[in-house]
Amino acid sequence: MWAAILEKFSDSPSQTIIIRFLLENGFGVNEEGRIVCNGIEIPATHIGKVTKTDRRVVDATAKRILAIPQIKEIFMNLRATPDLSNVAEHMGLSVITIYPKDAGQKGIVGAAVEVLSRFDLSIRQIFVTDSQLSEDPKLVIIVEKNPPAIVYEELRQLPQIRKIII
Repeated sequence: MWAAILEKFSDSPSQTIIIRFLLENGFGVNEEGRIVCNGIEIPATHIGKVTKTDRRVVDATAKRILAIPQIKEIFMNLRATPDLSNVAEHMGLSVITIYPKDAGQKGIVGAAVEVLSRFDLSIRQIFVTDSQLSEDPKLVIIVEKNPPAIVYEELRQLPQIRKIII
């Protein structure tokens, strides 16, 4: 679906930058054509500054989103969730970042979770960067306690795994 959304905006490189930014951050659009994060409006000038585009491009992108019914429904319902990976250490949690050999391959998440569950590790958060939005997709798993070294060894041995960062 993300590829279809990006395709609708392929005629405008600046609007494609905005769409990609909104998708990557879980930002939506409200009925008034304003960019929102969980209902909180974000000024177009702020989005423009971060994306190095003009605020008018941001506004035009939001209005264009509202004009396409299928895309409108997606962006009206997008929600951002907290990413604990940057604060995990301060919360006594551990972060395991897994880079797959082929992000399109099925069973990567299941195989990793199976390894963690065998060692009775409680998962606090898990997320996957979308392979259509990210140049280097990854699986990030945040666990309650510091896993023993054998967990990392077993994860590395999974055939789907290219690299692990702890």
